[in-house]
Amino acid sequence: MILDSGACIALERGDARMRALLREVRATGARIVIPASVLAQVWRDPAKQVAIGGVARSASTSVAPLDKVLAEAAGVLCGRRHTSDVIDATVVLIARRERAVIVTSDEDDLRHLDRSAELRRI
Repeated sequence: MILDSGACIALERGDARMRALLREVRATGARIVIPASVLAQVWRDPAKQVAIGGVARSASTSVAPLDKVLAEAAGVLCGRRHTSDVIDATVVLIARRERAVIVTSDEDDLRHLDRSAELRRI
């Protein structure tokens, strides 16, 4: 499961659907992936962001790095789809690589990048 920025924000706000989803993930032993670009976009104050900090540090969570290959691929995807949101592009590309569901509050932008992406609205 890949968390996008909207999912991370929902987590920080204590959204009931997000809490239920995390319980489901823990019960099934599934992995959570947070793209580094997403973490950078939502991370502001570690003292106040207890929820996202806890999930990011969990043994079942990995933070997917933004390396040269991913950065270039995100730029190419944005160019092909005529958009400039490289963070959404990295989310889509990591989900493809991991064959994972994207948890999002913004289905439209992600669908624009990849019509076949598996999305779960939060």
